[in-house]
Amino acid sequence: IANVNSPNYSRKIAAVQSRVVGAVGAGVEISDIIRRVNENLLRSLRQESSTFENYNSQQEVYDRLQDLFGTPEDNTSLSHMMQNFATSAETLAVSPNRSIEQNNMVRWGLHLSNALKDMTTAIQELRLQADIQIGQNTTRINELIVKIGDLNDSLVANSTIGTDTSDLKDLRDEAVDELATIVDIRYFTRTDGDVVVYTADGRALVDRIGAALVHDVASTSSEVMTHAGGDFDGIYVGAKIAGNDLTNAVTGGKLKGLIESRDKILPKLQAELDQFAAKLRDTLNQVHNRGAAFPGTQSLTGTRTFVEPATQTVQLDPTGSVDDVTIALFDSSGNQSVVTTLNTIMTSVTANLGAQASRGPWTVNNLATKVQDWLQANGAATATVAVTNGKLALNLNTTSLNLVFRDQTATANGSTHQDAEIAFDKDGNGTSDETVYGFANFFGLNDFFVDGLADNIHDSDMITGAFSSGAATLVFRDSAGALTGSPLAITAGSSLEDIATQINNGVTNLSAAVVPDGSGSRLRIWHDNGSSFTIAQTAGTLLGTLGMHVSDIRSAGALSVRSDIVLTPSLLSRGAMQWDSTLGPAGKYQMSPGDDTVALQMAQTLAANTAFKAAGNMGAITASFSGFAAQIVAGNSDRAAGNKSDARQSETLHTSLKTKSDNIRGVNLDEEMSTLLLYQQSYSAAARVVSVIQRMFDALDSIAGR
Repeated sequence: IANVNSPNYSRKIAAVQSRVVGAVGAGVEISDIIRRVNENLLRSLRQESSTFENYNSQQEVYDRLQDLFGTPEDNTSLSHMMQNFATSAETLAVSPNRSIEQNNMVRWGLHLSNALKDMTTAIQELRLQADIQIGQNTTRINELIVKIGDLNDSLVANSTIGTDTSDLKDLRDEAVDELATIVDIRYFTRTDGDVVVYTADGRALVDRIGAALVHDVASTSSEVMTHAGGDFDGIYVGAKIAGNDLTNAVTGGKLKGLIESRDKILPKLQAELDQFAAKLRDTLNQVHNRGAAFPGTQSLTGTRTFVEPATQTVQLDPTGSVDDVTIALFDSSGNQSVVTTLNTIMTSVTANLGAQASRGPWTVNNLATKVQDWLQANGAATATVAVTNGKLALNLNTTSLNLVFRDQTATANGSTHQDAEIAFDKDGNGTSDETVYGFANFFGLNDFFVDGLADNIHDSDMITGAFSSGAATLVFRDSAGALTGSPLAITAGSSLEDIATQINNGVTNLSAAVVPDGSGSRLRIWHDNGSSFTIAQTAGTLLGTLGMHVSDIRSAGALSVRSDIVLTPSLLSRGAMQWDSTLGPAGKYQMSPGDDTVALQMAQTLAANTAFKAAGNMGAITASFSGFAAQIVAGNSDRAAGNKSDARQSETLHTSLKTKSDNIRGVNLDEEMSTLLLYQQSYSAAARVVSVIQRMFDALDSIAGR
């Protein structure tokens, strides 16, 4: 009864046997102290404890995410901010020349990008906290392993000399119970009383020689850090070798929940945010680059990085040979000063360079030189156009003229305004590696959203199921030229893991890994020095099959509205260079402060359905940006609710099993009271026998006259 409230105390029953001394009965003696424990029920309880703690540890993460993301109808949710940004574009289209509408669109763009940054920061902080807790639980596992091992030794030693070991078994059960809440375990007991504990996949934790778990806690977390890529340390049983890494084999307990949070739940959500941010950036920037602020601009700096501008080439409309890019200078009133086309400039002889091939290919440096020569010869005498730090930069160095680009379906003035096809040869081998639509869009000369990221990480699309490549030859180049080991021959039938291994073993300054994402994996390649690099192929179609591209990872955490637009919202593109056939004898281009063509296109683009690739928990879908953002928020809410339901169900089963186990294992007051009544009745009966015997002796004494 004294231990009725003692946790993990098991009821003890004294087993008695006849005592014989010299072949003569001498009463009874205690042969053993038996614990009332149902081992099968206890085993089930421990397995359910592991399951419950898995869900419970994840619930803490989901609760934080719910606070951060909210629900779709919340005013602070991502979907609501996206809708406000889209609405601001619509109001700008109505009044493109009003500063309040210009400021409003920039303000909501900043709100949206800052929200994505805050969400990214919170997600990475939760991942870091999960890794810290993994380290703490690993330390606790090691303490429990030592404790169970020591109790094993004491049990075996005491059993040998016949000493009661029931209390030692209680202590050992307490340690095993706690271990089961941290990690999924299996165990069995040897005939000598020694218990052997191992993980669900068969790695021994407690045996005659104890194991020790090793995990180095990370000091920081970022979007690109993964356990698969080696950024988060594994959980090693014994020596730190790949075969001893327990991380992906854990199936239950707090440890499982923390690993799931760090490596799956949070990275999947981050991937969805990055997909959203990258798609918003690229889609809106393409439209924004079609126009210009009134009456044009005097300096432009692109966002595309060129690692070898002297050899990398661009080609204008390689499929149709008709597209062209009109280049015009306007005065402060939006009146045309001078006009030409890109192909006209490139095929003519200018001050520093002879005529180039019609519509290319042209090296990026030659294109810059040709455009600079034309600007200097047409009113901007000190204009500069060059690739600086890998970016194309244009500066008129005059306040009297303004520069504007316009893509057209033909060279003739007034031709239809339509994005020009630009082919890009990344390695300068004469074969196009990428096609982009829009001249200014290709260079990123007039982007609305920027991220400032280097092109130093490349990802494949999400690959589900088994992958087998065709034969291919890949070329990797950075600003120093082809990397050692490039070109790299990929053999037919290679898996993603095989390709990553070939890159790691064969190409200097590059690393590769297969990282999980959603229901599949991605091949990720990064530059060890953080430098921008390119991937091209001279044989095969592997890059197209994989959908290899500059990674979207980090986009949400780095997205921002271009700094000069933030300072001067009037730099927003609202209109475009327009042809007016009534001006002059043959017509002219003009810029108008009330032109809403680009503002309207931006509003329509933000409201229209867009194709999103698979990322995180979301498959490839077509939705508006607001709709996609709403699905991110709703999906997180659904998963949080599902985890809470699973945790509640597991807790109910765990409570039921624990109640049943405690009814057997613990002190039962009713049973003890029944036993006490039995003892009392037995004592009373014995007392009456003694009383009768005493009266018998008294009667005998009287008869004998004593």
